[in-house]
Amino acid sequence: MSDKKLGWGIVGLGMGRNRAIKATQAEGAELRCVCSIEPGKAELVGKELGADWTMDYEEMLDRADIDVVGVMSPSGLHCDFVIQALEAGKHVHTTKPMDISVAKTDAAIAAAKKAGKILAVDFDSRYNPINHQIRMALQQGKLGKLICADLIMKWYRDMSYYGGGSPAGWRSRKATEGGSIANQGVHFVDLLQWFLGPVKSVMGRSGTFNHPIETEDQTMAMVEFQSGAWAALHTTTCSTPDLGSVIEINGSQGALLWKDNDITLYHSAVDPDTKLADIPVDPNLPRNIIEDMVSAITKGTKVQCDGYEGRKSVQIFTAIYESSRTGSIIPIK
Repeated sequence: MSDKKLGWGIVGLGMGRNRAIKATQAEGAELRCVCSIEPGKAELVGKELGADWTMDYEEMLDRADIDVVGVMSPSGLHCDFVIQALEAGKHVHTTKPMDISVAKTDAAIAAAKKAGKILAVDFDSRYNPINHQIRMALQQGKLGKLICADLIMKWYRDMSYYGGGSPAGWRSRKATEGGSIANQGVHFVDLLQWFLGPVKSVMGRSGTFNHPIETEDQTMAMVEFQSGAWAALHTTTCSTPDLGSVIEINGSQGALLWKDNDITLYHSAVDPDTKLADIPVDPNLPRNIIEDMVSAITKGTKVQCDGYEGRKSVQIFTAIYESSRTGSIIPIK
C-alpha cells in the first residue's frame, strides 16, 4: 500500500461533521474539503478540522486532490449528489438511506458502474461486530428454521427536529425525507433483510399522527421473506418517552433479542454450549465507512454495503408506502 493518503471531501455538515472528523482520524485518509450551503457552516467546520471549505459543490468536485466524496445531504437528494460526484471521477459514500426513490438508486448504481468507481452506503450497524455474529449464527442455522421476527422502533422526534436542518424543514417534507421508516427505521429494515435474507412481499400502513408534517410519523408493516419467514415492523417518532429499538428473531430451535445495538437474549438448542460472543468475526472488519472505503480503494476489499445492498432497504420501504396507498400486498422483485 502506498503512503499517499486518499483525499476526502464531505458535503452536508449536519451529521456530515461526524464523518468529517472520522476522515481526520482514519489511517490512509485525509480530510481536504468540506461543503455546505448553510452560511458560515462550511467555514466553521473547515477551520475546526483544518480543511478547506466551500459553499460550491462543483468547486469541491473540480479538485484533483479529492479522491472520495461523502454525501450527507437531505435523503431525497442523496443520489443527485452521488451521481454528480461519480461523473466527476470520485469514489462516493452516502449516508442512509441511499435515497427515497428506487429509480434514483438504480441511476446511481449505473453511474458507478460506468465510472468504474466505488459506491457505498453508510449504515453504522454494518460495522458493529455483534451484528455480524448474529448474521453468521442465523446463516449457520443456530436457531433452526427461521419462523418470524419483530422490529419495533419507538423513538421521539419533536418539531425542532422536523423544522431544523439545512435547508430548514427538509425532514418534514415527502420530497426530501420520506418518514419514520425511510429515515430512522431504515437502519433496522437494512439489518432485518441482511439477517433474514431476500424479501418476497410487503403490506403496510403509514400515517401522520402527532406532528404537523407532510411525512409519516408512524408505519406498521408485514413482511414475508423468500425463506417463508414473516416479520412485523413498527416504526414511529411519536413515542413519549423514547423507548428505543428492538429486533426479535425466532427460529424452530432458538431465539434472540437485540435491543439498541446489544444482545439481551440468545438461545440456541442447536448449539447450547456456544455463546453468540464466541462466534468469530473478521478481525479486519472496518470500524466505520471511512476505514471501509480506504480498504476497498487501496486493497480491493468489498465495502460492507454497496449500491446494490443499499437499494434493498429503499425498495422495501417504498413498497410499504405503496401498499399503504393502495391497500395491496406489494411483491418485491
